[in-house]
Amino acid sequence: MCGLTGYLDLRREERVDKNILRSMTDALIHRGPDSSGYFVEKNIGMGFRRLSIIDLETGDQPIWNEDRSLVMTCNGEIYNYCDLRNKLVNKAHIFQTRTDVEVLVHLYEEEGAELPKKLNGQFAVVLYDRKQKTLFLARDHFGICPLYYTVVDGLFLYASEIKAILRHPLVPRQVDLVGLDQVLSLPGPVSPRTLFQDIHSLPAGHSMTVRDGVVKVSQYWDLDYPRMTESNGSRPAQDYEDELGDLFQQSVKLRLQADVPVGFFLSGGLDSSMIAAMIRKVSPEMQRHSFSVTFSDERICEAKYQRLMSQYVGSVHHEIPFAESDIASRLSDVVYHAECPLKETYDTASLALSRWTKENGITVVLNGEGSDELFAGYVGYRFDKQRASSVAKHDLETVMGNEIREKLWGDPDLRYEKDEYAFTEVKEMFYSEDLAARCDEFACHNHPVVDKERLQGRHPVHKRSYLDFKLRLAGHLIADHGDRMAMANSIEARYPFLDIDLVEFCRTIPPDLKLNGFTEKAILKKVAAGLIPREIIEREKFGFVAPGSPALLQKKIEWVNDQLSYDRIKRQGYFNPGTVEVLRKKYSQSGFTLNPALEDDLLIIVLTFGLLQDQFSLPSLN
Repeated sequence: MCGLTGYLDLRREERVDKNILRSMTDALIHRGPDSSGYFVEKNIGMGFRRLSIIDLETGDQPIWNEDRSLVMTCNGEIYNYCDLRNKLVNKAHIFQTRTDVEVLVHLYEEEGAELPKKLNGQFAVVLYDRKQKTLFLARDHFGICPLYYTVVDGLFLYASEIKAILRHPLVPRQVDLVGLDQVLSLPGPVSPRTLFQDIHSLPAGHSMTVRDGVVKVSQYWDLDYPRMTESNGSRPAQDYEDELGDLFQQSVKLRLQADVPVGFFLSGGLDSSMIAAMIRKVSPEMQRHSFSVTFSDERICEAKYQRLMSQYVGSVHHEIPFAESDIASRLSDVVYHAECPLKETYDTASLALSRWTKENGITVVLNGEGSDELFAGYVGYRFDKQRASSVAKHDLETVMGNEIREKLWGDPDLRYEKDEYAFTEVKEMFYSEDLAARCDEFACHNHPVVDKERLQGRHPVHKRSYLDFKLRLAGHLIADHGDRMAMANSIEARYPFLDIDLVEFCRTIPPDLKLNGFTEKAILKKVAAGLIPREIIEREKFGFVAPGSPALLQKKIEWVNDQLSYDRIKRQGYFNPGTVEVLRKKYSQSGFTLNPALEDDLLIIVLTFGLLQDQFSLPSLN
């Protein structure tokens, strides 16, 4: 993947400054260290940083169509480009390079704004039509490639990362309080919200056009599960297993396309092990490199299973030892790249993993994100099933929680992350007095986060899957945890479970084949039975975790205590210094731990928010 940025003067006053554009582009050098490219013409400037993966010699961007009426930059990969290219050549289109993304500029000539519907890939694409004076932008179906934008003083600015937008001197820096509340209440910020006021994230599956001073955002795809009243017909379970296996194999094969070395991450779990085995199956002639993080704490270390899988597929395996001290030393860098406060510390391990991968000469890695969301892999799916057979409560807390859930999901019985009403009381104590008094203004349950229509009449497994896709996957797991930690070290991460053909098929799989009784990922385990060792299939699910703020505090790290000091928290004005001080003392007690599956690490949010404020010069409220 690469980095792109630029801006358009909506007032057509020719205010594009080449030096500013270059500065914005330079902010993304980690996403594209191999080359840079620019297009500047009157009211439009486009900048690009390239990470060379396909067509190393002639694939530089921007890329033009035949008569140079269209100019394009793209961050990402188009996996079905060979088929698209053949069709376009048959329609007399002339190609100048062998790179995959050149198909986009020619396909836009044929399809216009319908372009994204023809693609299987991970992409953020920007096309400028010089004749129509129209800018077209689109982001892939699942939001793998980031794309941010804002409008300031009649300028439309966009970039792969917010830090590039902030390089423009007209862009103000303010905290988006709704975005902050989303981080506290949900797995992470939800597009189009970010932590920066008026800087928006183009949602997954959306495109936008900018023409005649008007910015229009449109949705071209969404995860749309069938209603329970709809019937997909009767098919044997074996048919679903066979088709899923075929589509998974095709997805892995497509994601091995590259002119640079391709490796894979091994967590020791089902998903990454399946990818490793399928890589071996479709490319047995090539020995690949695998990478894993190991911990000295045996309770969270999965080295046993990582080594087992590496030996099983014959990979050149690399283990990256990770200690608690590494968390503190990397946390600031993580926040800089994530551009968001964190709820966990494991991104520090991800950052170390990508750095070690790059140092070993690997540019592309395959990763297992997306499987838990598709195949009911989280404990919440089992909780839903248990709750369905329990007796409903009618106490005040439940009634108030129902009201919040109705606002969020349009369904008072749909419980997602936590007890929503009880957590509003926690937030009132956690925010500063001034913010607590205004909490209703920015509380995320008072602002839309998902399309509630996509939840109506669906099976409980599908409801949670939709929410996981929208709230956990795009804005967290493949944003700050995936894309950002990989691209910080110029590594492209690819996700075989996030293939549009595979996902569209998974929509049709009956829920009881995903959650069979209380067995999660049941159908995936059936497919895995012929691919990976039984010990991995049958092992208990183990989430990727790293020590949190209690471990940092108990080591008495000076800068950590400074960041969480009463005076600093009071000056910032976002959180209640008294509450933070109570938690700091509690977390500092020897032996104190949090259960990451059930408890929020509130202080890591405060700590990393303070780092975010420092990194990007965000204002205090006091």
